[in-house]
Amino acid sequence: MKSIQLTPIGIIHTPFKDLESMPIQPTSAASAAGEVEIYPEFTRGLKDLDGFSHIILLYHLHAVRRVSLQITPFLDSEPHGIFATRAPTRPNPIGLSVVRLHSIQGNILTVEDVDILDGTPLLDIKPYVPEFDHHPDAKIGWLEIAKEKIKTKKSDNRFK
Repeated sequence: MKSIQLTPIGIIHTPFKDLESMPIQPTSAASAAGEVEIYPEFTRGLKDLDGFSHIILLYHLHAVRRVSLQITPFLDSEPHGIFATRAPTRPNPIGLSVVRLHSIQGNILTVEDVDILDGTPLLDIKPYVPEFDHHPDAKIGWLEIAKEKIKTKKSDNRFK
């Protein structure tokens, strides 16, 4: 199998300095504002992004130190396969968050609804497009019984 090498395009700055007490999803009541710093050589790629209210951030979960193919997620007490969760201990530790884009000043994006560890390397940005990304008939599997906890549940150190 070939390896893949990715180059960060920026860094994400947030008030969350450690994994404990971080929100587990951007829609959490504990989510916060943050800044996305784009490295100068990638700034031209921000052209026309300011017309979108939300963006998708793809990032490297740099604090993850292990891989687990089955885990007990924050919202359940039963183990599930890693690919049936959004837990960070993945074979390829890539995170995804949909955040509200507040403003762009040069190479700095001010965003809201952040659930990301401070200093996280940014891999890519994509515009959120409801007509592409919203599926009202989507099923959410085991999360159906736990979805009410999403707004209040915080991270802990289980995935360090």
